[in-house]
Amino acid sequence: MGYTIIEKILREHSASKELGDFIYVSVDFCFGNDITAPLAVKGFLDAGFDAVADPRKIGFICDHFVPARDAKAANNVMMLKAFAERFHLPHFYDIHQCGIEHVFLVERGLVQPGKLVIGADSHTCTYGGIGAASFGVGSTDLLAAMKEGKCWLKAPQTIKFVYKGTPGEWIGGKDLILHTIGKIGVDGALYKVMEFTGPVISRLGVEDRLTMCNMAIEAGGKTGVVPPDERTFAYLRRIQGERFQYTPEMADLKSDDDARYADVQEIDVSGMPPQVACPHLPSNVRPVDALDSVRVDQVVIGSCTNGRISDLRIAASVLQGRKIKPEVRVVILPGSHSVYAQAEREGLLKSFVDAGCIVSPPTCGSCLGGHAGILDKGEVALATTNRNFIGRMGDPESFVYLSGPAVAAASALTGKITHPERIM
Repeated sequence: MGYTIIEKILREHSASKELGDFIYVSVDFCFGNDITAPLAVKGFLDAGFDAVADPRKIGFICDHFVPARDAKAANNVMMLKAFAERFHLPHFYDIHQCGIEHVFLVERGLVQPGKLVIGADSHTCTYGGIGAASFGVGSTDLLAAMKEGKCWLKAPQTIKFVYKGTPGEWIGGKDLILHTIGKIGVDGALYKVMEFTGPVISRLGVEDRLTMCNMAIEAGGKTGVVPPDERTFAYLRRIQGERFQYTPEMADLKSDDDARYADVQEIDVSGMPPQVACPHLPSNVRPVDALDSVRVDQVVIGSCTNGRISDLRIAASVLQGRKIKPEVRVVILPGSHSVYAQAEREGLLKSFVDAGCIVSPPTCGSCLGGHAGILDKGEVALATTNRNFIGRMGDPESFVYLSGPAVAAASALTGKITHPERIM
């Protein structure tokens, strides 16, 4: 019996090479942010530990409540900075150095194909988009990995999704994953790996693959993964530069033909329109044209889901030379400083500002209702983020819809949820 790609990576990182119910694995990189890492740091210090396993394999990325929204947020950052200095951690990044963790860590080369990564953030599953085994964990698990360099995991089964057909012009990774979550539900992949394959995925850009894996958790998945290919390696060479060290083993990171799956689902996306998730679950998915009477007060374009340069290019192509509806606030959240700088060089930021948008520093901000775009009672937002739970962006009586960047930009122009082809 063969193995899936995630099983191969887990076996490689386990001393026993056996995949029992629970396995103890070596971790290539572990990290937390300014919300989750302080809990791990406090526990580490309270336990009296005086050394970490490997300073090079630990990262603190400040991205959630930064630029600091209040004194507590500022204190969290300072706590992480002090710990990094004490234990000589080279990978401490404040907001002016990084951006959103799940965008920045790939750019920085701290995540690579075939590596095993854990992060104290549920969207750590993002890195499966480049062929890593990446798992979201709690702050206590992060603490243990900081001390021991290892982690206990329950070995997950895998569901294989095979995407076929020819998607339309405005269909991207966000539409594919929303359609999938709408099909299987928020618990349809509970503690399973979502392996994305098929001819549609082979043609899909790597940043769209990262978007799909980012939202595996919204279907209950333990992680998502796309087997890396030449498109993956070309992408990493471009954004990581010399930090990307290709090895022949990376080309073999794929599931065996006789690998065992919990389920295999084929999805034909021919003729599929852009998808929108309605309040208050990512699985409450409808085609965009079914929602053209829904007004919006705020549009958010960015986040760890759709804040990469390809996303901003799409949004700018819709907004270029046009003005947003005066009644609509539009917040642009570039995923990292690198993305921000590239968008500036390409003139995308000027397009956003000229259209009437607000361009934020790279931060999670409004995605989690932290700051920089919190909703009041009764307000409606359309966002390219990953969650639309009750109160996600502010007041419990506000409403959040989820879409890709093209639909979000088109809706900013009309003040209601709009198919981009209607204005292009």
